Amino acid sequence: MSRTRSTIRRRVLLAAAITATCALGPAGIAMAAAPAQVHTLQASYTVDSAQLGQGLYQSAYSARNNVLWVTSSVGYPPVTKTQLLKVDPATLKVKAAYTPPLKDEATGAREAVYGVAVDDVHNTVWTTNTLDNSLAVYSQRTGEHLATLPGVKHARDVVVDQQRNLAWTAGLEDGSIVAFDTRTYQEKKRVTVTGATPAGVTVDERTGTVYAADLTNGQLIEVSPASSTPRLIPAGKGTIDVALSADGRTAYAANQASGSLAVIDLRAGVVQKEIATGAGALAVATDACTGNVFVANRESGTTSVVDPRKGLVLANLATGANTDHVVITRGTAYVVDKAAVGAEAMDSIHRIRATG
Repeated sequence: MSRTRSTIRRRVLLAAAITATCALGPAGIAMAAAPAQVHTLQASYTVDSAQLGQGLYQSAYSARNNVLWVTSSVGYPPVTKTQLLKVDPATLKVKAAYTPPLKDEATGAREAVYGVAVDDVHNTVWTTNTLDNSLAVYSQRTGEHLATLPGVKHARDVVVDQQRNLAWTAGLEDGSIVAFDTRTYQEKKRVTVTGATPAGVTVDERTGTVYAADLTNGQLIEVSPASSTPRLIPAGKGTIDVALSADGRTAYAANQASGSLAVIDLRAGVVQKEIATGAGALAVATDACTGNVFVANRESGTTSVVDPRKGLVLANLATGANTDHVVITRGTAYVVDKAAVGAEAMDSIHRIRATG
């Protein structure tokens, strides 16, 4: 905690756009709302940045507690420095830091955390322990480690379907899509696609259908609740992450190899358009307020704001070297990087808001 940097840097960036924003961000953060149907030649985005610590990977927002949960792990096995950070979304300051359990006293190795999702129904945080081939569950209230769930080889992401009490993840090394009960922590479903390397996952909470991005085969793996036979949908080159439109009819895939965003008609199972965003497109999230899509481009160190309907990049915002992940809540995007800046090799979190 003593090494955490909390100074916020603010930048305002301009880009050609047609914009609309939500009235409020998390916890009453003031947002500048454009009047309905008003068109402007420029949209302004405010980017606030703060150094959090070393080894940032992903973040997830809890509406129940109004906090961001951020994972941090440093180095390669044995990983001895890893934390689950509880961050104030208004100040971008760390409110608490929880250390995962020790695995090996001889080496000091801990159960390192990487992917993260929140379950506000049961007030828990789910993490992927990628290098340990497992998931973990923590209490949002106390930070207590509640369970470790083994058996998922190299899980990158986890997503929670709160309506059905399921947490979904994917095993990149064995092609598995796996669901756990968020009440009992027992495995409920497993579907395996031979030759697939599923990375990012998302769920349509209206239908319970899960989508995983297949990195090797450039496709989406669709798993519906009623079937164990997956549907395979073409997506592009190096598909690593996926998000959905608000109505669940369209998928947005981050294609790492081509540095692009694929807009996919899920009913037809075809790519409608592919939009260049930046080198190493790594993560994607949908803004339910505007319908815009944010893409974290690792190699270019930017986050792109895309209008998927028009196929336009509205802005390319600098978000630190090795931009790693993006999450959006109520019109505000939070991006983490792995820039490792300064003598202490600090990584940062960036908050992006439309201001005009």
